[in-house]
Amino acid sequence: MSASVSLGSHRGAPGGVPRHLGWTLALLALAQLLYALDLNIVFVALPEIGRDLGFPGQTQQLVVSAYVVFAGGFLLFGGRAADLLGRRRMFVLALVLYAVSSLAGGLAPSREVIIAARAVQGIAGALLLPSTLSLINTLFEEGPKRNRALAVWGGAGASGLTIGALLGGVLTEHFGWPSVFYVNVPLGGLIALCALFVVPRDPARTARRTFDLPGSLGVTGGATLLVFALVEGPERGWGDSLVLGAFLLAVVLLVLFAVIEKRSADPLMPFRLFRNRSLTVGMLVTFLYMATFGVLPYFLTVLMQSVHDYSALQTGLGFLIPSLAIAAGTQLGERFAGRRGTRATLVIGFGIGVIGTVALAFGFDADAGYGLLVPGLVVSGVGQGIVWTAMWIAASTGTAPQEQGVANGVASTALNIGNAIGLAVFTVVADIGTEGRAGEALKTATADGEFLVVLLTAAGMLAGLLVTLLLKHRPASAAAAASAPADEEPLAAR
Repeated sequence: MSASVSLGSHRGAPGGVPRHLGWTLALLALAQLLYALDLNIVFVALPEIGRDLGFPGQTQQLVVSAYVVFAGGFLLFGGRAADLLGRRRMFVLALVLYAVSSLAGGLAPSREVIIAARAVQGIAGALLLPSTLSLINTLFEEGPKRNRALAVWGGAGASGLTIGALLGGVLTEHFGWPSVFYVNVPLGGLIALCALFVVPRDPARTARRTFDLPGSLGVTGGATLLVFALVEGPERGWGDSLVLGAFLLAVVLLVLFAVIEKRSADPLMPFRLFRNRSLTVGMLVTFLYMATFGVLPYFLTVLMQSVHDYSALQTGLGFLIPSLAIAAGTQLGERFAGRRGTRATLVIGFGIGVIGTVALAFGFDADAGYGLLVPGLVVSGVGQGIVWTAMWIAASTGTAPQEQGVANGVASTALNIGNAIGLAVFTVVADIGTEGRAGEALKTATADGEFLVVLLTAAGMLAGLLVTLLLKHRPASAAAAASAPADEEPLAAR
């Protein structure tokens, strides 16, 4: 009997979560917090890293890019590895890799070492995210229990995106930039150790499965090169030979991957998974989420540090309010999903996000204070949290337990590529009008460019709202009559 089926007889923890899985969920949420922290924690430390290690010009952005590129490229590989090699095994391995690479990053004596450390951190993240998600989606049965677990996990992850900037500011201000790496060492090591005692063992494999090595190499190489080109395009120029070459080779490898998967008896990514409309829409929503909500912390950091001259600590504190708003939104997302269904919840979340982000745009002014940002940060943050929880519910619904890893890898890959494309496009837009300016004129032009970017992200959220309408709708009354969750539907109906 699968874990998700056997849970019904073990009750007693808040939210219907079995007592013996309560600690497991807490550990998985903590791991997701670690993953999310690392996406943004180095942003506010970049100026100090650049000065200490001698990064000329804008090349310090490579510290961020190295992580994003390898995290995006290895996610599908990590998802399939969790399915075939064991979810707990991959979870522990990823955390150990995180701790070791973080230690190397903090001790880095040169640019080359810190970039390599960030690349390994990215690979660790690509192994961690799908294994964490697949553990939740197999330990907690589809419906209210899984929704509640995803809300707890999502609250940690969504808040971590902004808490990373807060913690990065505090650590950089008081202990220097290496501390933003060192913080991962005890945290990652402790979670890995606890996982050996708390997370259920991987079940024995009853069927012989093969690992699709050609497909793995194709999609990992293709996705890595695609993200690299998207990240480096704004820095090097879209006509740069390295960027164009990466784009071309990425297309070749991804086409080759599609051919391999079509002919493989045991493919890395079975294309039949996309017949599950919930997964397909969930994948599109994760892409749009990270291309819109997900890029806002970067532009907020630029506004506070480059326009308003905030210190690293002040910038970090500026993210406290949106962190609380996002955390509240994730819990609302779980409640709405249970009462109204996933589609309605996503529509509500994106709708709130559009309103809040439009309000937020008016705080992107060189002469405006932080107070003008607050209403938009609160409303947009609540919408962000609602969407974050609901989109993972959508992506996990209707997929068999033995394929949860690769399904989560697909959705997570869309998440990272969405972030790379969003930043690539919006940084170009934000820089329009800044060339040749300096001093106050540069600050004004930067704020004006970011004002336009924030409005464009709101338009992207509106597109996300429209995409969610592709989900099947099931009235709450019908779900209640059937004693099933509102967002659940038979596979045959998809």
